[in-house]
Amino acid sequence: MKKIILLCMCLLFTSNSFSQGTAGESAKYENRTLIDMMTAGILEKGLVGATSDILPGGSFIGKIEVGVFDNINFGISYGGSNIIGAGSPGWYKYPGVNLRFRIFNESFVMPALTFGFESQGKGLYFDSSGRYAIKSPGFFGAVSKNFACLGFLSLHGTLNYTLENRDGDNYIDLNVGVEKTIGPSLSIIGEYDFALNDNNTQYFGKGNGYLNMGLRWVMGEGFTLGFDLRDLLNNKKWSPTTADRSIKIEYIKNIFK
Repeated sequence: MKKIILLCMCLLFTSNSFSQGTAGESAKYENRTLIDMMTAGILEKGLVGATSDILPGGSFIGKIEVGVFDNINFGISYGGSNIIGAGSPGWYKYPGVNLRFRIFNESFVMPALTFGFESQGKGLYFDSSGRYAIKSPGFFGAVSKNFACLGFLSLHGTLNYTLENRDGDNYIDLNVGVEKTIGPSLSIIGEYDFALNDNNTQYFGKGNGYLNMGLRWVMGEGFTLGFDLRDLLNNKKWSPTTADRSIKIEYIKNIFK
């Protein structure tokens, strides 16, 4: 079952079109995440998205998302640590599930608003604390607003409450993020996780929050390649490195065409 799931996943003037999509001014699709934070983006009805995250420690996560109805997405994901490399892989105990529904589409004045749930964390899974190295968002609400500014500039904000709270950090968390297009097929993204739910334990966070940055490049129709740097503020206690490097591969297709 695990192998089957993985195989299946492998200044500012407002613009009325929501979000620049996966990357660049010419992108057709909306980002549902930046790096780790949720956005108000959504797959339109009939779109299928397949995403692969390749992280340090040989971690690999595959995800499939489907636009099942207007403004409603559903998805499933699965992976593990040490998938890429030598030795035995550490498969995650359960698949992740995600559901999102957009309450308001973006207008000239108001941002888009989306609520959802995402149970997939990332990186190593610590059984003793019942959590991933990068906690899953859990229940979230996200707003996104797009502006015309030498291409497009998108601002994002998210409040979330993770169910991974056995480590004693059970607060609502706050994330802010930005996307900026550079030409027709390239975007730079950044996000800051205040880590309000990940700063009160001896082993995990130092209280600096998580600053992440990345690039997204559209390589072909519906196909986007990403390169990310995580934890630029060196917040995590369990790893000696200042920043983690990871790769994201995404493909989106309209199944009705």
